[in-house]
This record gives sequence, structure tokens and C-alpha cells, in this order.
Amino acid sequence: MSQQTARRGGAVWALVITSVAGFMAALDNLVVTTALPSIREDLGGALHDLEWTVSAYTLTFAVLLMFGAALGDRFGRRRLFLAGLAVFTGASAAAALAPGIDSLIAARAVQGAGAAVMMPLTLTLLTAAVPAAKRGMAYGIWGAVNGLAVASGPLVGGTLTEHISWQWIFWLNVPLGLALLPLARLRLAESHGTGAPLDIPGTLLASGGLFGIVYGLVRGPADGWTGGLVLTGLFAGTVLLTGFVLYSARAKNPMLPMRLFRSRAFSGINAASLLMFLGMFGSIFLLSQYMQGVLGYSPTEAGLRMLPWTGMPMLVAPIAGILADRVGGRPVVAAGLFLQALGLGYMAVVATADASYAAQLPALIISGIGMALFFAPASHLVMSSVRPQEQGIASGANNALREVGGALGIAVMASIFAAQGGYETGQTFVDGMRPALVTGSAVVALAGVAALLIPTRRRTEREPAPVEPAPVLETAAR
Repeated sequence: MSQQTARRGGAVWALVITSVAGFMAALDNLVVTTALPSIREDLGGALHDLEWTVSAYTLTFAVLLMFGAALGDRFGRRRLFLAGLAVFTGASAAAALAPGIDSLIAARAVQGAGAAVMMPLTLTLLTAAVPAAKRGMAYGIWGAVNGLAVASGPLVGGTLTEHISWQWIFWLNVPLGLALLPLARLRLAESHGTGAPLDIPGTLLASGGLFGIVYGLVRGPADGWTGGLVLTGLFAGTVLLTGFVLYSARAKNPMLPMRLFRSRAFSGINAASLLMFLGMFGSIFLLSQYMQGVLGYSPTEAGLRMLPWTGMPMLVAPIAGILADRVGGRPVVAAGLFLQALGLGYMAVVATADASYAAQLPALIISGIGMALFFAPASHLVMSSVRPQEQGIASGANNALREVGGALGIAVMASIFAAQGGYETGQTFVDGMRPALVTGSAVVALAGVAALLIPTRRRTEREPAPVEPAPVLETAAR
């Protein structure tokens, strides 16, 4: 696709549309967590039913991300983005209108499928619309909005549930989706990937493998890690993903070419992303409960007090994008990860059953700055580590690894918490949370080490990725 065609839709419009769409998809990862008691009161259901209102979205989102990106590359990224957005919006309305817990779970699964098609295409559409020299700043704004959505899910869900009703955590998506659909149709330029046939065997292997692993990770803390279904999911998922790697290394047109991982930039940023989300998701999961269950804040009060962490991306991420344009993404990403690790470690030290907010504030600020420095340059590094026609699948793979990291983080943190503490008293909660936060800090620090292994700016951002030649791009605009 020519630069002229790419810019025809307008960089500003592309940034607005893709950022809002990404916000909607990312928000629904955690927005339901603070609404679960109200959902149970209205719709009934056992504890495992409530868990599935969260897990159904996570599962379909994670396992279909790469397939959604491949569909966009094959049939048109704007076209599939519109389809995913329409499915997500319709499923959000169905969730809000759900008469029972089973129908809510089904709607959440369909929501995740729509998000899986829509989310990876936001980055490829944005990349096509923004000139190369300004992509760092664009990724910064996109990353700020998405980072805010991930971290503020509990606040948004708690506020809407407390002051209106839990249905509004889903109704919120409907007017946004209806507004975006005509804008995306009119303002985004169409583009395609390599035009290769869909990789059906690879899709089945990757989707089945991710489903098994994410299912096992999600159900492990509730059903026990030695449960038959949990062990079956983890084992079968591992076998299928191993088969996917072996198959993709030899296939003519694989969904995810294994040669991409020969690039240190691609491998390094994906490893850092997985580890970052592992530490961050697990920490947010416990800290939101700590502020409400131990310190006695309402969902809204807890969300407001976490704003120095969750709101920081809106302030710092655009600056991080500009810095990445000037000095390269590698040092900015690494600095952000080490700051995030420091913040989590600090919180583990100061957390007590009656800790004052002033004692927690430095940890929240440090973590917020670190998270903000990570999001925008990380997206830049992912997209610049591959050729333009492979950016869709690269974005899908990175998002899938982030989702798996998030699910793994919640599972690992919950297991450590349960082994060391519990919900009996405020002190037992803190006894379980502290070692979990220390683990999260160590994992994020390891992500920083992975980021340092990424080559310098000259290799990753100025030269083409060191991979084999890809097929010529098909006609972009139709």
C-alpha cells in the first residue's frame, strides 16, 4: 500500500478510532471483577459460574487473536475490523440484557471473539495511517489509552455498579461501538497482508493449544492444580502448541512464521510483554481486593486511590512515545519495566493491614510511570520488528502472549496468595499478598532483562527485520 493511500483516511481519525476500539476491548478484561457480587445477587449462580463470566471472555479473546489477525490480512483489515467491532458491540448489548447467568457467560464468550478480531487490527490500521516519523507518538497515545483501560477496569466496573447498575458495564460499549462503525468505514483505509491462503491446520493447533493452557491456568486456582480437567488442559495445550511450532517451521504459508523469532527484536519484546502482563495483571487482581477488603474502601474509592498508578499512562505514555522516536524503544521499555518492578517491590514492603494511603502513594506513582513507559514503545518495537505485510500477525501474536501472561499472572499470584495467606482477616490477606507482589516484582524485572536483549535502534527501527523475504503485498486499497 502506498503512503498516499495509507494517509488518505487521516492519521488523527485512525488514532481516535483505533484507540477507542482498543480501549473497549482491553477494558472488558477486568471490568467485570468488581461487579461479580451484584451479578450474583441479580442472576444467581454458583461461584464457578461467576468465574466464567470473566474467564469466558479471556479464553475466546486469547485463543482467537492470531486467527483474527490472519483473517484481516487475508480478507482486508478494515473489513474484518468492522466485523469484529459489530460482533463485540452486539454481544455487549446481549450481555446487558442477559436474563440468566448462562446467557451472560455465552454473551461474554461472543464478546471475546469479536475483540479477538478487532484488537490486533487496531495497530496495523494505525501503522498504515501514520507516517513512520510520527508513529512513536501515535503508539504512545494508543498505548496510553489501552494501558488506562487495562488498569482502570476495576474502577470503571465498581463505579458503574455502585452508582447505576452492573448492566451498564456492558451498555457502555454500545454507544461507543455504534459511533465507531460509520467512522471506521469512512475514515480508515483498507489494507491487506500477504494474501496467502488461511492456515487452517496452524489455526486449529494454535487455538486449541492456547485454549487448553488458558483454561488450565484460569481453572487451576479454583479446581486445584491436580484436577483432571486442569491437568488435561495444560498437557493437551502444551502438546498442541508444540505441534504448532513444529508445523509452522515447515509449512509453506504458516499463520505465524517461526522465522520471525530469529529476530532478537521480535523475540525479546514478546518475552518482555508476556512477563510484564504476568506481573501486572496478578498485582492489580490482588491490590484491588486489598484496598476494598482490607483497607475498607468502596469500589469507587479504591479505584480513585489507584489513579496515580492507573491514570499515569494518560500523562506519561505520549512522552514515552516521543522519547522512543528519539532514542529508540529499547531503553525506554527497559526503564519502564524496572520502574514497574521497583514499584511492586515497594508496595510489598509498605503494605500492612492498616497502611495509610500516604505510605502507598510512592509505590503507586513509580508503578504508574513504569507501566506508562512500557506500553507505547513496546507496541512500536513489535510493529517495527517485522515487515509491513506481517504486522497484522505480529500484533496478534503479541496480544495473544499478553493475554496468556495475564491469565498466568492471576493464576500464579492467586496460588501464592492461597499458600501463604487467605481472606480470614486483614493480616492473613497481607501475609498472602506480600510474597505474591514480590514474585510479581521479580517477574517484571526479568521482563526488563529480556528488553535489554533487544538490539539497538539501528537494527530494530531503521532497518528491515532480519527475516526471509515475504510474498509481495497484494493490492491494498479496494
